[in-house]
Amino acid sequence: MNNIPDKYQPLSPWTYFWLQILFNIPFVGFVFLIIFSISGSNINRRNFARSYFCVLLLVAIIFAIFFALGIGAAVFSY
Repeated sequence: MNNIPDKYQPLSPWTYFWLQILFNIPFVGFVFLIIFSISGSNINRRNFARSYFCVLLLVAIIFAIFFALGIGAAVFSY
């Protein structure tokens, strides 16, 4: 693995774990998510950040649909 450039170095499972923890911090995590999504220093980290961003968008769209249909009002009215 020493012959692989830094740009293509694989990430360890712990790195993925800590990136998920970092991305879940409310404001700071979103800033790092955007930075890692557009940076090219490590392709694997960039792709993970982009996939995490896509999941956030899908969740936001699903919540918007639920609230538009009135389901959100019924669930969160307690």
